[in-house]
Amino acid sequence: MMNYTFEICANSAESCVAAQQGGAHRVELCASMPEGGTTPSWGEIKLARKLIDIRLHVIIRPRGGDFLYSPLEVDIMEEDIRMAREAGADGVVFGCLTPDGELDMPVMQRLMKAAEGMSVTFHRAFDYVAHPDEVLEQLVELGVNRILTSGQQPSAPQGAELLSQLVKQAAGRIIIMPGCGVNESNIAELARKTGASEFHFSARENRESRMQLRNPALSMGGAVQIDEYSHPVTTPERVRRTIESLTVL
Repeated sequence: MMNYTFEICANSAESCVAAQQGGAHRVELCASMPEGGTTPSWGEIKLARKLIDIRLHVIIRPRGGDFLYSPLEVDIMEEDIRMAREAGADGVVFGCLTPDGELDMPVMQRLMKAAEGMSVTFHRAFDYVAHPDEVLEQLVELGVNRILTSGQQPSAPQGAELLSQLVKQAAGRIIIMPGCGVNESNIAELARKTGASEFHFSARENRESRMQLRNPALSMGGAVQIDEYSHPVTTPERVRRTIESLTVL
């Protein structure tokens, strides 16, 4: 039987604890999940490290949007890698592209140097590259440990065909980790179709706010309508259910 590794995309220290309780092997700690994840605060990283024993990876992403970064943003990312290391993170997660959807090699080399000795995941910037097969080889050369990808589709189950091709091409030189839309209802089929051994999912459920006084006319998100009286949090039960739906087979 294949040995699987399960990584939880955690939006808080609380979600990190739930991931560990549910049996996950690793967390990717992010802020601003509606934007696809940005670098969490020093305090969040420090507290997560204090509360969990499993591996802690931190996303290094200064903003939402694309993965074409200015020189100032690259400076910020380099400093954030140092911060994550000092806060006790085991690994970092980042990805940088050129305007043409190629790998930004000078920036990647600089960030890889800053992350020396840490595990490095190239995140879903991979889903925006023009030539995934070529970028995979470049990431192997750079010494990146894994690629988080949905197979360049809206969800990993939809991208299973490319994911399978990438797993075969990688041939153990780099880990292909399917992520996005992975849950207890599809992880077993995704494993069967792709041959992947690591999976990334959030296992979150909405928690209702305890606020009694509410003003539905206001939104802190401005024009973007967000439900401010509930928030998603990873639950141990859903982590456990997702893992068991694959490992009990």
